[in-house]
Amino acid sequence: MKKLLALALAAGFSLSAFAAPETFVIDGNHTYPRFEYSHFGYSTQVGRFDKTSGKIVIDRAAKTGSVDVTIDSKSVDSGNDTFNSHLQGADFFDTAKYPTITYKSTKLNFNGDKLASVEGNLTVKGVTKPVTLEVTSFHCAQHPMLKRDACGANAVAKIKRTEFNAGKYAPAVSDDVTLTFAIESIKE
Repeated sequence: MKKLLALALAAGFSLSAFAAPETFVIDGNHTYPRFEYSHFGYSTQVGRFDKTSGKIVIDRAAKTGSVDVTIDSKSVDSGNDTFNSHLQGADFFDTAKYPTITYKSTKLNFNGDKLASVEGNLTVKGVTKPVTLEVTSFHCAQHPMLKRDACGANAVAKIKRTEFNAGKYAPAVSDDVTLTFAIESIKE
């Protein structure tokens, strides 16, 4: 009986090893937060940020984890240097005063084995609001070039820019902004 109990405990400990959290560092070369908004109803304009860093911790067996992302707001890229300067001004991102945008998760939600959404807090211009990212794709596997585990995801959310003190020209220039995150990360 003691041997059976010892075997069961050993099996339990070995199974719990598979439930260990894994830490992934965001790959800044393949991670681009984007934003879209209606420009006077004429067109949908798209911008992105070119510098992103952070960590993702995930325990796929326990279906828990965390996301901590920092975006360099000065890296905003609209495709036009003059407009980039305008976006960095006080009317929009005010990058001199607020050089970063952050997203910190409060909960990861799974649908089966797939990450379905991330609840968290988005901070823009010193204003923090809850924002849920709906995950549209999620994939973890060994990276074919780096030969290390990697995870990637695409996620989307909608916010109102006036809630983050960035509402210049609203509502003519849409208050509604769609955020899209394409994230890749490499296991530490």
